[in-house]
Amino acid sequence: MRGVETRIQEIRHRIFREVARMAYHTEWPVDKRIEELPYKIIPGEVGNFRNDVFLERAIVGERLRLAMGLPCRGAAEHAPLSDNIEAADKAETYYTPPLINVIKFACNACHEKRVYVTDGCQGCLAHPCVEVCPKNAVTLDRTNGRSYIDQDKCIKCGKCKDVCGYNAIIVQERPCAAACGMDAIRSDANGKADIDYEKCVSCGQCLVNCPFGAIADKSQIFQVIRAIQSGERVYAAVAPAFVGQFGPTVTPGKLRAAMKQLGFADVFEVAIGADLCATQEAIDFIEEVPEKIPFMATSCCPAWSMMAKKLFPEQANCISMALTPMTLTARLIKSKHENAKIVFIGPCAAKKLEAMRKTVRSEVDFVLTFEEMAGIFDAKHVDIETMEEDPAGVNDASTDGRNFAVAGGVAQSVVNVIKKRFPDREIKIANAEGLKDCRKLLTLAKAGKYNGYLLEGMACPGGCVAGAGTMQPIKKSQAAVKQYASKAQHATSSETEHVKELDKLVD
Repeated sequence: MRGVETRIQEIRHRIFREVARMAYHTEWPVDKRIEELPYKIIPGEVGNFRNDVFLERAIVGERLRLAMGLPCRGAAEHAPLSDNIEAADKAETYYTPPLINVIKFACNACHEKRVYVTDGCQGCLAHPCVEVCPKNAVTLDRTNGRSYIDQDKCIKCGKCKDVCGYNAIIVQERPCAAACGMDAIRSDANGKADIDYEKCVSCGQCLVNCPFGAIADKSQIFQVIRAIQSGERVYAAVAPAFVGQFGPTVTPGKLRAAMKQLGFADVFEVAIGADLCATQEAIDFIEEVPEKIPFMATSCCPAWSMMAKKLFPEQANCISMALTPMTLTARLIKSKHENAKIVFIGPCAAKKLEAMRKTVRSEVDFVLTFEEMAGIFDAKHVDIETMEEDPAGVNDASTDGRNFAVAGGVAQSVVNVIKKRFPDREIKIANAEGLKDCRKLLTLAKAGKYNGYLLEGMACPGGCVAGAGTMQPIKKSQAAVKQYASKAQHATSSETEHVKELDKLVD
């Protein structure tokens, strides 16, 4: 639902803004303020989004806790919202699992999957739906002349749907489960959605596809702001998908000026880290495929790489060991700025999970999404579109590095580096978008269908521009990224100045 300002987006934005305001106003007692906020966000005596105003406030309360990085609680827990609030006031707080949470009393307990006859049924004479059902689950209800499906017999094959001339039969599936490429969403004893964290890779697609706003992830808005206030030199590393996320006229120079106004020491495009990543993966591919490994898969999408390691452990060594653009950019910044704190700002929920890894914690201190960052701008009344350009707002990144944000861009960047250095080497590539298709891709690779290939996997359909923390339509983002990328001074990742520092960054 990116690009559509629904009530869910409205309430999420209010919560991010209020958490940011709470962090900025140090004179406010945090424990008292968080108790007041549900009444400010949901005023009056009548619910705005649900019939029960008390339920609305309870849901908002749990969202506030998650936005503070605190655990989500069940309906039976009666502790105040401020319970353990002191844990949020530590700038060094990392995300603690689980990252993605179902707020149970916000869940609608949707059917997992059902084939359903709508009012569009005309009770036709042919009734092909009855004839094709392999389990005799479809009958004609003589009282109203319409078809009826016995859910106990139905095997959800959808054959009746396919033959209905009126399109009166639909297959309904729980939206969060349908969006999950890992089959990690199931039902609990009460029919509410439940996440199997052994399967979940924190891509966040369930979060953006739940029509009831019952799924939310944790945030570090509060911790980032408090780190800046404490005098830390906090640097922003902004993912390539940023183009257009904060407004159609927001340039890199305006964004840099706005970030500095908030107190950030400086802003760097993660596209420079993408250039380093593409160069490193190109070198690894030439050295390892097919002599050491049958194929190589890109590493920059943490949800894709985690999926591969969970479901295809025998092929785990085929996932590139190259550092991700986020980590490489953080290392580059810290190599130049001693004692720097790094906040990665991007489209991705799974990057929060990546930053929790022990090998990455020393590089990346905080992770925010574009949506969370927009809440911070709103809290400080920063109008980015009217900002004056910061002349140093554009970094030395290549066209290929900036195109990492779009599906297919990562593999093409690696191939272009190889072609530059080894013009006679032919590279075959295959890519997949969405974890369901990514699983199919690796299943074929495991069977030997992609030997010698470079494989690119993107957990989000469309690429990083479709991440759970984005705010504009995916196709619009893709076009904006490509247009901005075309203005780069260098075409290929290996041509940038920062590539000279690759060796010391990966040691």
